[in-house]
Amino acid sequence: MAQTPETGHAASGRWTKFDVVWMLNLFGTAVGAGILFLPINAGMSGIWPLVVITLLVGPMTYFAHRGLARFVLSSSRADSDITAVVEEHFGLSAGKLITLLYFFAIYPILLIYAVGITNTVESFIVNQLQMAAPPRLLLSGVLVAALMAVILVGENFMLKFNEWLVYPLCGILFCLSLYLIPHWNTSSLGQMPDAGSFLGTLWLTLPVLVFAFNHSPAISSFALAQRRHYGDMAEQKASQTLRGTACILVLFVMAFVFSCVLSLSPAQLVEAKAQNIPVLSYLANQFDNPFISWFGPLIAFLAIGSSFFGHYLGAREGLHGILIQMSSTPEATATSRSVRTGIALFFFVTLWLAGWLNPGILDIIESLSGPVIAMILFIMPMYAVHKIPMSRYRGQWSNAFVLAAGCVAISSLLYKLF
Repeated sequence: MAQTPETGHAASGRWTKFDVVWMLNLFGTAVGAGILFLPINAGMSGIWPLVVITLLVGPMTYFAHRGLARFVLSSSRADSDITAVVEEHFGLSAGKLITLLYFFAIYPILLIYAVGITNTVESFIVNQLQMAAPPRLLLSGVLVAALMAVILVGENFMLKFNEWLVYPLCGILFCLSLYLIPHWNTSSLGQMPDAGSFLGTLWLTLPVLVFAFNHSPAISSFALAQRRHYGDMAEQKASQTLRGTACILVLFVMAFVFSCVLSLSPAQLVEAKAQNIPVLSYLANQFDNPFISWFGPLIAFLAIGSSFFGHYLGAREGLHGILIQMSSTPEATATSRSVRTGIALFFFVTLWLAGWLNPGILDIIESLSGPVIAMILFIMPMYAVHKIPMSRYRGQWSNAFVLAAGCVAISSLLYKLF
């Protein structure tokens, strides 16, 4: 049995505090502010397509992220992140291309979160606290600085802080799911769309849920942490943690989605989408309920905060990889404190400006990120199984499942985009 390099204790199949903290961190990375719009997007076509999607999204989430973690762990070097692993297996040119795409797939989502958390806190101050909004330049700077300060203190503190955010997020989602039960309207259970509409809904909605559960930006850091902690048992323990993450995502998020969808008719969900407001805001307006209107901003704040950290790890890793590939002294650049400081300053300044300027094109940028994330999460690890020393994973039915799911997700995203 392998010994854990950091603790010296024998690794086993039992859950440890280390596993639980990482599971919650991956959960937090997946659950961003989009959860407030997820019931609207997923439920407009009725309840039965949503039932089928729920049965599929758990395995898709688990197998896809497990494939990416296995890919990172396939490196011959213990300290290789995803950018170094791509270069090791596919060559320098492919490594540079994937690293660049990886960064530009994740970085725009950080910009969206900087705008989102600024808008959420500003709205809360004005509408719930009945106070004048502070200068947006100051508010954005303080919020971005606070989030980045948590990261700069260190990975262990960031994981602990994220744990503090995720616990109330899970609790509030579960309580709201139960709170809405008296408002459920089960008439939609008897409505079954025709076969064409049913399949079309599955095709267009499945990627929405898959990417709502996406925690790939944190997978590289997660895999490296597993290797440092568990040594030769890293792949087994990573799979265990990812399986737990997929389960709690389906449990808490889909319970919330179903409860919201059953509380509103498809026509009301279409109206909510037309108004471009979160589902809790629409519910608060429909039921004239201040309880929901107070919890809406709190969920948004917790979701954005917890998701920010995982996406920051991925974006920082991507930018660091780009700088190493561009450098004439890559080894020195990889360990340079000034380079890491410059990366942190770059993120702070650009995120601060995004939160202040509040640009309106970020939803388009996010749509462009989707296909790239799908390629990295679904396609690249399955391609790697047949091209690099990952032969022990060949011939598994889950490989074909992930590849098919990735093709469906990419085709749907490109259809919506063009």
